[in-house]
Amino acid sequence: MDWMDPTWLLDRFGAELFWISLVIVFVECGLFFPFLPGDTLLFALGLFINAEKIDLFPGGPVVELLVAFVLLSVAAFLGNVVGYEIGRAIGPPLYHRDGRFLKRKYFDQTHEFFQRHGNKALVIGRFVPFVRTFVTVVAGVTRMERRRFFLWSAVGAVLWVGSILLLGYTLGQAFPSLGENIDKALIAILAFTVVPIAWEWWRHRRHGRNRSRGAEDELVRRAEPAETGHEA
Repeated sequence: MDWMDPTWLLDRFGAELFWISLVIVFVECGLFFPFLPGDTLLFALGLFINAEKIDLFPGGPVVELLVAFVLLSVAAFLGNVVGYEIGRAIGPPLYHRDGRFLKRKYFDQTHEFFQRHGNKALVIGRFVPFVRTFVTVVAGVTRMERRRFFLWSAVGAVLWVGSILLLGYTLGQAFPSLGENIDKALIAILAFTVVPIAWEWWRHRRHGRNRSRGAEDELVRRAEPAETGHEA
């Protein structure tokens, strides 16, 4: 699938890839089409901007990076808003339909993720394919308060776009040849997107283990007086 390859898109569309990227990010974040190269595209844009392969605004690569950051963050946020409003309006029928692309299991997995992480799901979920697309719908279906949803969606959009775009830009500066070997560079973005999930999994596991240990200690403390009285 050539359209999933940022290098092919750059060769095909040139600097206009920037405007196409806004549409792709918007659609992936809100219009139920999770099979889009969101993470890899942001990373590649950082590389392309550093190498001046995308040059639409006067002021050099730094200005280009800042403009890209702002516009892509807005696109990601607006995509979330649209997905949320669709979820509020027609979420249950979409869930029960269990279509070819909008599978019920995607909604179930996202709902479980949302229940486990709460508000943070709107931030952490940005870094997880499929979850990024469906978490906004789940928030709409469950009637999450709009103000709270908008706040955490904005935070998630800024962190997601800013971190991955900047990662591509800085690695492009450190390793100028990286843009010519973007397939290998995508390993870095894969690792980067896995880190928040691994950290959250480890933290919850440790919390669950500590809670279990605390419950065991409480049972031991309650049992000790009973044993003492029995011996007396």
